[in-house]
Amino acid sequence: MKDPCSIFWFRRDLRLDDNHGLSLALKSGFPVRALFIFDENILSELDLADSRVTFIHSQLVQIQQKLEVVGSGLEIRLGDPIEVWKTLIEEYEIKQVFTNKDYEPYAIKRDKEIKSYLEGLGKSFISVKDQVIFEENEITKPDGLPYTVFTPFKNKWLSSFRKEQLQSHSTDFSSFAKIKTQPLSLEEIGFSRSPIKVMNFDLDILDNYATNREYPAVSGTSRLGPHLRFGTISIRKIIQQVLEGSTTFLAELIWREFFSQIMWHFPNVVQHNFRRKYDQISWRKNEEELNAWKEGKTGYPLVDAGMRELTATGYMHNRVRMITAGFLCKHLLQDWRLGEAFFAEHLLDYDLASNNGNWQWAAGTGCDAAPYFRVFNPITQQNKFDKNQEYIKKWIPELENGSYLDPIVQHQFARVRALKTYKDALT
Repeated sequence: MKDPCSIFWFRRDLRLDDNHGLSLALKSGFPVRALFIFDENILSELDLADSRVTFIHSQLVQIQQKLEVVGSGLEIRLGDPIEVWKTLIEEYEIKQVFTNKDYEPYAIKRDKEIKSYLEGLGKSFISVKDQVIFEENEITKPDGLPYTVFTPFKNKWLSSFRKEQLQSHSTDFSSFAKIKTQPLSLEEIGFSRSPIKVMNFDLDILDNYATNREYPAVSGTSRLGPHLRFGTISIRKIIQQVLEGSTTFLAELIWREFFSQIMWHFPNVVQHNFRRKYDQISWRKNEEELNAWKEGKTGYPLVDAGMRELTATGYMHNRVRMITAGFLCKHLLQDWRLGEAFFAEHLLDYDLASNNGNWQWAAGTGCDAAPYFRVFNPITQQNKFDKNQEYIKKWIPELENGSYLDPIVQHQFARVRALKTYKDALT
């Protein structure tokens, strides 16, 4: 006869401490088996040396090592999640399944299917809030509708916030099932180790964040993105530290929740303009120019430095992200979805809601977007934020020997063309 158990399913919460769903599972009254599923539906779209898969796997190994200390282990499975759960049901006497909520369209669909399957067998499927402070329906207008402009959303978020929401969730290690596991290796999952590493985050930058974050040559940003994306630290612990530090940094965390609830309420933004009136934009289809942008060969140093940094490290400075995105959409008049997909392929901190929201902001097609007539001049931006050329010379050594490219398009010409194209689409 099989022993009854609860299962905690790790997803975007790769940590044992202050993990809401895990804490509840450990209080369920049944021994808890820890589980992670490498989802073949997601893996099939990734490069075989994807740096994020390497990072996820390294975090899972750390969890495994910590669980071994208390006589337990982490089960890693590979497959389509619904099929994995059908196998698990055969193997174990599962009473309850716990997990933390995920707000992306694919995750919502997946969880709905698995919840239906498990509850049909008399098993509980319990998912709880963990990766945000406020989720989809907790910050709304007085009439209950979602905010589509950031500033009122932020103001409501701040007025609704209470420090009690940062209370940590305990981890009772004695409640883990006494088992031995041998997690799958990267190679068994079908991947190889990436040379690109996720850097540790640094919150010592908070005191000067508002100023230093604008300059790509300065180590003025936290590198927190991948850790929030995969939940290696809880949002509650981060905000606990940020409250004493930087209101500017806190606003960036609120943007993350704003875009998350936008995607929940308006899932069509994944493929479509938030502002459908921009559907008539005549995007140019120029493969050569698109590839020049991807390869950092546009002839605009700040744009090219950013793109080279991205493909080499999986990271790009936030100010430079805005400039490179704006350049693709406005200077080259390429569809923002092409840029979004390229960033999704390379960014270590890729998050669907934030990536989509920021690209639509740059293109002028999103909620609370920059107006279409705002066309950044990459040279002016360079003179303002990298005037000593420390950043661009790091990534474009050919600047020193005079072999750098001429611009593939002139700024003034591109600006006039962009304004006309957008204006024509709106009339």
